[in-house]
Amino acid sequence: MENCKIIAIANQKGGTGKTTTAYNMGIALAEIGKKILLVDNDPQTNLTTAFGIRNTDDLSISLHDVLTMLMDGQELPDKSEYILRGEKLDLIPSSINLSVTEINLRDEMGGERTLSNLLEPLREDYDYIIIDTNPYLGLLTINALAACDSVIIPVSTQLWSANGLTALLNIILKVQKKINPRIRVSGILITMTDERTILFREAMDLIDEYFKDKIRIYDVHIPVTVKIGEANFHSRSVLDFDAKNKAARAYAAFAKEVIDHGDISGGSNTADKAQASA
Repeated sequence: MENCKIIAIANQKGGTGKTTTAYNMGIALAEIGKKILLVDNDPQTNLTTAFGIRNTDDLSISLHDVLTMLMDGQELPDKSEYILRGEKLDLIPSSINLSVTEINLRDEMGGERTLSNLLEPLREDYDYIIIDTNPYLGLLTINALAACDSVIIPVSTQLWSANGLTALLNIILKVQKKINPRIRVSGILITMTDERTILFREAMDLIDEYFKDKIRIYDVHIPVTVKIGEANFHSRSVLDFDAKNKAARAYAAFAKEVIDHGDISGGSNTADKAQASA
């Protein structure tokens, strides 16, 4: 579709809510009429499981297979064979074999653009393509950054680390300079919050100290709630599981904030400014 945005959800630290954000943000955008494709770019397959695929070994074709076809110069099958259609959104699923893909990418000339080569033709079908990334800065994450227009960084106040976030920003800056000049940092999404705690306030003070006026910190915060875990267990979004829950309302508000801000912010040197200040 015209003006389709490709967004990577990235943070090399685990447990910050990347998959939960990718899935629930996608559902929230779909519920306000946007056409959404999710891409599970993680061998842990959590996004695929959230979509309802309990045994990823049963998949006839996954992201691993189509990326391997691209690396081997093979013609891709029809999109219907590797894109799963859901009631509200679509998914390119993952499998454990994606870890093999990452190894093979090391020997591929131009391998960092393989995912981009897959996703670029799909822009015509969607308003947003949302990539869930794995929790380390390897070639799969580099592929996601090379393919995307913007990056949303979920940050848990319970696991705040300035050093970890600086490492990610360094990688984004390198990708921007060497591979993908259009990439921007959309903003930091604060997740797993309990605003009543001293820990939350201290973490927010540090986040403001490092990044305020340099990277957008989204107004919406995602609260910690057992409903997210229950929804994940039942392979449902929290918006479908309990639409009145505080996390469901937060993700709905966050989707609107993404649209309102065009999901790109800060000009061409956003990552550069943030990296230099951290």
